[in-house]
Amino acid sequence: MANRNVTLSLPEELFRRARVFAAEHDTSVSALVADLLRTHVDVEYDGVWAEEERLMREGVGPRIGEATLSREDAHAR
Repeated sequence: MANRNVTLSLPEELFRRARVFAAEHDTSVSALVADLLRTHVDVEYDGVWAEEERLMREGVGPRIGEATLSREDAHAR
């Protein structure tokens, strides 16, 4: 997978501490941020996708609010 460069704006002290932490753990600040995002994004995505698969298996389609019109009212001319 290709990498993308991004620009972050962090408080100076937080960035300094992140650089020290990264050096102590033989990694980079970029790798720390990537691991943090991967942990949060992948977990959230996996959970949402699992819920979508469950809904598809049970035959429950996507819904946006409650229907306020009957089928007849919606198709009335």
